[in-house]
Amino acid sequence: VINKTDQTSPEALEKLEGILRALNPQARLLRATFGAVPVSAVMNTGLFDFERAANAPGWLCELRGEHVPETESYGIRSFCYQARRPFHPQRFWALIHTEWPGVVRSKGFFWLATRHDVVGEWGQAGGLCRHGAAGLWWAAQSQDEWPEDDDSRAEIEADWQDPYGDRRQELVFIGMAVDEASLRARLDACLLNDDEMAQGPAGWQQWDDPFPGWLMDEV
Repeated sequence: VINKTDQTSPEALEKLEGILRALNPQARLLRATFGAVPVSAVMNTGLFDFERAANAPGWLCELRGEHVPETESYGIRSFCYQARRPFHPQRFWALIHTEWPGVVRSKGFFWLATRHDVVGEWGQAGGLCRHGAAGLWWAAQSQDEWPEDDDSRAEIEADWQDPYGDRRQELVFIGMAVDEASLRARLDACLLNDDEMAQGPAGWQQWDDPFPGWLMDEV
């Protein structure tokens, strides 16, 4: 529900709706003044589908290559950052404590060198960010623990790249007037360089890690 629509311009309202469509393309948008909307429009509508909401928000559509073109006319766009090297914990920690001009929302998962086996989950909205454990990479688990169905195993194998299996960076950014090249360069600078990669997982474990502990029992 978009409230106080009487206190903004049509142009600003259209831009806001463009942002919301980028964040959740499936959501119904309702304009309101003084919070007045028909009760029938928000109660017992049967429109909410938890599985669809969990599996197909705007960031996941971007990962799948499913864009919402009309949002680009308002200067709103998204891009996916992917890499096959881990982030250095101190450099990535420093990056997430700096300004990301234009970024409205970012979400995905990441690979931290000092937490080699754990999938890092990332979520950011405005000035607020959240990170934690999303589980273990499939590469860190015995294949006996992998899903048994062929489709799930095929997805794992499609994401596989030796020598580190499915470990990778996959982050989606949504925003307005974002300098994509600059942000990509800043993220690239957080990746391990050749000398650091050569130390391997055993060496990475010796580095200082400023991230707070991730509780696996919360996954």
